[in-house]
Amino acid sequence: MSLNDTPWHDDAQALLPDLVELRRAIHAEPELGLQNPKTLAKIKAALAGLPLELREGPSTTGLIATLKGPANGRTVLLRGDMDALPLHEDTGLDYSSTTDGAMHACGHDTHVAMLVGAAKMLCARRDELAGTVQFMFQPGEEGHHGARFMLDDGLIDPLPDAAFALHIMPNAPRGVFTGRAGPLLASSDVLSITVKGAGGHASMPHDATDPIPVACEIVTAIQAMVTRTVSVFDPAVVTIAKITAGTTNNIIPETAHMLGTIRTLSPRQRAQVAEHLHRLAPNIAAAHGCTAEVHIEPGFPVTLCDARAVQFGKSVVEDVFGEESWITLDTPIMGAEDFAYVLEKVPGAMFFLGASHEGDDWRSCCGLHSNRMVLDDSVMARGAAMHAAIAERFLTDGFE
Repeated sequence: MSLNDTPWHDDAQALLPDLVELRRAIHAEPELGLQNPKTLAKIKAALAGLPLELREGPSTTGLIATLKGPANGRTVLLRGDMDALPLHEDTGLDYSSTTDGAMHACGHDTHVAMLVGAAKMLCARRDELAGTVQFMFQPGEEGHHGARFMLDDGLIDPLPDAAFALHIMPNAPRGVFTGRAGPLLASSDVLSITVKGAGGHASMPHDATDPIPVACEIVTAIQAMVTRTVSVFDPAVVTIAKITAGTTNNIIPETAHMLGTIRTLSPRQRAQVAEHLHRLAPNIAAAHGCTAEVHIEPGFPVTLCDARAVQFGKSVVEDVFGEESWITLDTPIMGAEDFAYVLEKVPGAMFFLGASHEGDDWRSCCGLHSNRMVLDDSVMARGAAMHAAIAERFLTDGFE
């Protein structure tokens, strides 16, 4: 049976009311980090009665739901993340967050709902599957390394033959899938620099060693470092997003602290930028009689998509939804994703799905991580159908 003969989208449309209800229930009770027990309970309730084997680990509330077809063939993993972001929602939706300081502003509520929809559709066709499907419900994507913990807990052992993820995109053409081979998203490291001088009276700076202008000079030097040492063909972004120093108007503080992010698209550039920063900040500080400590906390690696997997996904989209439903991205996006940990071990890809409302100018829609971000629920039918179609075809044909 070819995908053109498989009405995945019709099946998903029939499930859409249930997916909307699930998504909105999750949206109203967002949870942060690695422990998302309320969300996990909603997932389990939605999967109840399906022929799935459930596995959980000690480190997170992550869940692997495994569907085994009659044939002992390939295994494919489909992933949906489930945690929220620490910000106050300002959308005015009827199902807005009821949890202070937490909001589903990255679409993970839709990712869960779409993956549940795919699980229901594939379970209904279990007898036709040529292998095994793993549904990965993952907490802790927002900087908490949830995918790595689930791997370390052995929840994805043995590893699948391929892995796919789908991420909603509010400021993109509605219902259109996008992706690219190679680096799709950047690595993400946390940069912390503390400059230490000697405090004193603000009216007598010559009797102190002021760390604030030194910190400012370091910020400027970082920008020059990037433009003069980083190849434009292997880019990097270093942003200082927070500077804290001092307590009042007439005291020179002893320390100034900077916090920022480092984004790169290759392991080589990631290491090179770190080396430059460890040399640059202490030497600038020393020139002014201060000291500087640089700390880089490793974050997610580069999200590298296998070229075969991207071409495979493109083919599935075009077969199920038509050629107009696929756009190949010209460049990577400098955001980061911890699905990268899975793609370090398994060939696969992540795709984006445009979720702007019909008739809206998607270019002006609030983007991911905005406290005013809203999505068109109806596109979840496409996302669920895409998951199911990818799983079915991969189990049958692989990357052929």
